[in-house]
Amino acid sequence: MNQQFTLLKKAVEVFHSYGINLSGQQKNANFIQQLRMDPIFINGLIFELEYQLHVILQDELLGEVKTPKDLIGLLMNIPQDN
Repeated sequence: MNQQFTLLKKAVEVFHSYGINLSGQQKNANFIQQLRMDPIFINGLIFELEYQLHVILQDELLGEVKTPKDLIGLLMNIPQDN
């Protein structure tokens, strides 16, 4: 559990660096429609999360990610030995 907390803390820092506050409604906002993020910045966010958290996200699963909450959920469900 402590490792998941550390992972979540780093993820929150990456989201904050992209101007996304995970408290309140922004965690449920669509990246493109409500947060007005260009797809290139979404890819940058995903790359930065993978780099900072030392994980690799599968492209098939990333296609279903539409909100920060979806992305956090995906990160939390990755096996820890990835």
